[in-house]
Amino acid sequence: MQVWAIANQKGGVGKTTTTVALAGLLAGEGFRTLMIDIDPHASLSGYFGHDPDQLESSSYNLFLSEGERRIIDARAPIRQTTIKRLDLVPAVTALAGLDRQSGRIKGMGVALKKAMLQLNELYDYVLIDCPPVLGILLINAMAACDRLIIPVQTDFLALKGLRLMLRTREMVMRARTAPLPYVIVPTLYDPRLRASLDCLSQLRREYNENLWFGYIPLDQRLREASAAGLPPSNFDSNARAVAAYSALLSLLLGRDPIAAYQA
Repeated sequence: MQVWAIANQKGGVGKTTTTVALAGLLAGEGFRTLMIDIDPHASLSGYFGHDPDQLESSSYNLFLSEGERRIIDARAPIRQTTIKRLDLVPAVTALAGLDRQSGRIKGMGVALKKAMLQLNELYDYVLIDCPPVLGILLINAMAACDRLIIPVQTDFLALKGLRLMLRTREMVMRARTAPLPYVIVPTLYDPRLRASLDCLSQLRREYNENLWFGYIPLDQRLREASAAGLPPSNFDSNARAVAAYSALLSLLLGRDPIAAYQA
């Protein structure tokens, strides 16, 4: 089982969309895929019609075994989606309170990693949609994952979030025994805007070694897929953004080391 964390310490850069898009493509290729929402804003959960205030079990449960010193079934919060081979662990707003508890509970930083051990035989891929702030939730995701995917909106304000994210990765690496490879994914790219063009050029100058050389274009079909509660590839397989995410997935799966999408 491979675990990917989709993270950036800035909101609005396309983390949830990237999670859903990649997960939908993986499921479409026959991989058993699980999405885990650990963002208290619960955007991924809402995407699939779940109300964070009405859930009896959620990703919050995955952290309770540390706080209550008991083993909790990590399968209990899993919800099936309407898409074959694609499941979801939704989030609740109570996740926002975990940081206040973490100082009193030893081992909270690896709670999610321990929960993943129970799911190892059930899924081929697990994608974690992370909150945009540094805290115990983001640390858990980075401790549990095999790969870090960092969506970055092609806007200069988003570069600050990228720098913070890379600093956090360096901090986490000091405690990890395994490597943490990462890929930077330019998102919301609009070739009509000078800011998008210049930002993409800067990303390629400064982060070329870990930058996916393609980009996710601004595409209204992504919004429409969200409104329909479907992964973009299930909503419109011919959309420009779906072609882009397919190229990105090709890179992530090792099929094409230079896979890129150019509109």
